[in-house]
Amino acid sequence: MRIKIVTLALLALAAVSLPAGAASAQAKIGVVNVARLLQEAPQAQAASAALEQEFAGRRKELENQQKDLKAREDKLQKDGAVMAANERANAEKALRDGQRELARKQNEFLEDLNVRRNEALGQLQRTVLQEVQSYAKTAGLDVVVADALYASPSVDITNQVLTALQARKGTAPAKP
Repeated sequence: MRIKIVTLALLALAAVSLPAGAASAQAKIGVVNVARLLQEAPQAQAASAALEQEFAGRRKELENQQKDLKAREDKLQKDGAVMAANERANAEKALRDGQRELARKQNEFLEDLNVRRNEALGQLQRTVLQEVQSYAKTAGLDVVVADALYASPSVDITNQVLTALQARKGTAPAKP
């Protein structure tokens, strides 16, 4: 709500300060769907693939550790009744320690993945913003609005910016 008020105030101030001839000129407006750009840009797919590759080894290691713990748990349930009391207590303790260690490693993995995902998303957002600005300057647009509730196809520049991002695919940096 506050943003709308500030925007309206700025527009009113601009309208008052413009000379009479300039006020009658039409502003060229473009609308862009940022969510679609962030999803469909080839840079987004490249960043996603890079993250998957970067974390694949750790993910596989965690999956193997989880399978090992499951096998040890099944063995303990199956053989627990015939084990000596101290042997069973040691196996239960080792299993609990392994589960705690797995949980700790999973939390670290998720934290690291989220940090890298946020870095990649930030870089992608900067790339998309630069491309929108570049397209707007080239097309001679006065204003570009992001994610409007409704936009006529004649002012929607999402496809053009997406095409520019696809053309720029090879020149964009993969990592920050």
